[in-house]
Amino acid sequence: MSDNMSFEQMLEQSFKTIRNGDVVTGTIISVKPEEIVLNIGYKSDGIISRNEYSADSNLDLTTVAKEGDEMEAKVVKVNDGEGQVILSYRRLAQEKGNQRLKEAFEKDEILTGKVVQVLKGGLSAEVDGARVFIPASLISDGYIKDLSQFKGQELEFKIIEFEPRKRRIIGDRKQLIVEDKKVKQDELLSTLKQGDVIDGTVKNVTNFGAFVDLGGIDGLLHISEMSWGRVENPAKLYKEGDPVKVFIKDIKDSKIALSRKFPDENPWNDAAERFAVGNVVKGRVARMADFGAFIELAPGIDGLLHVSQISKDHIDKPSDVLTVGQEVEARVVELRENEHKISLSLKALNKSDEDEAENPETEEAEAAAAPAEDSPAAEEPKEEA
Repeated sequence: MSDNMSFEQMLEQSFKTIRNGDVVTGTIISVKPEEIVLNIGYKSDGIISRNEYSADSNLDLTTVAKEGDEMEAKVVKVNDGEGQVILSYRRLAQEKGNQRLKEAFEKDEILTGKVVQVLKGGLSAEVDGARVFIPASLISDGYIKDLSQFKGQELEFKIIEFEPRKRRIIGDRKQLIVEDKKVKQDELLSTLKQGDVIDGTVKNVTNFGAFVDLGGIDGLLHISEMSWGRVENPAKLYKEGDPVKVFIKDIKDSKIALSRKFPDENPWNDAAERFAVGNVVKGRVARMADFGAFIELAPGIDGLLHVSQISKDHIDKPSDVLTVGQEVEARVVELRENEHKISLSLKALNKSDEDEAENPETEEAEAAAAPAEDSPAAEEPKEEA
């Protein structure tokens, strides 16, 4: 060392040399809400501003750092014009985090990150200081209207795109949800069998039925299986979230058909006694055709009142004397239990059993109530009693 070297020169040589981009370790000598000051063994102290510590512009740095702590940071600028060294804790953490994301991307690992920001098109999650964008379409397997519910939550996801230079690091949570549901569905399917009675929750209601969550897998409760009676609109019976008891009608692959038409509640079970020939019954006009009116005698049981059996006088069509919803009383003139068909007559209502046996018109009434193959009723095979 030269004897002519000044004290200032010797002091300056005692400090280490730093450059922009270097990673340095220092001791915190001062903490304010908006900045941290580090002794980094250089002729000037290092300054970490709030913005270079965190993306949270409201963070009070005194709550995350204290004097005497050691800290690593990246040199942003050796001299800011005032002789201070500008450091960044955030950028260093981001670089380390990006390395972690890169490894996870290459190994197809599942990561856990905290949602730090809700954006218009998705969520921004942080992993070890690095940011990952999760698009709204990849947050779940269904549409989510309000993304604010995820703010501050820890979410699991996989990195499906990693291009840090383009600031494009994309996370996918949807595939994990789909995979998890598939596992649960397979497990549940292996335990279900036809005829099982199970409790479920209405998940969605459509005009053709309702989808029921059975605890990890959905089944379809078709409108025709909702009741032994006629159902015009499923939304009048069920709404989303309703508990419902159903039984498994059929299973094909992963498709499950459900039913609420429990066999022990079948209204035809005691039909032979309730609707025996000769009985007088009451019902409501449910619907009409040109050849007759269908009378709902009980939920799931309709009787056909043929146009020829409505009145002693000739009428062209049932709507000439009847209206849908009208209450009527009629006599059962034929019961075909195996076919679930009942024929009714208003003409026979006021006749005694003896009169019916002696009156040849009775045979005409019964024949009209159970029309031959070439009759109008026979031409309407879809209209069943």
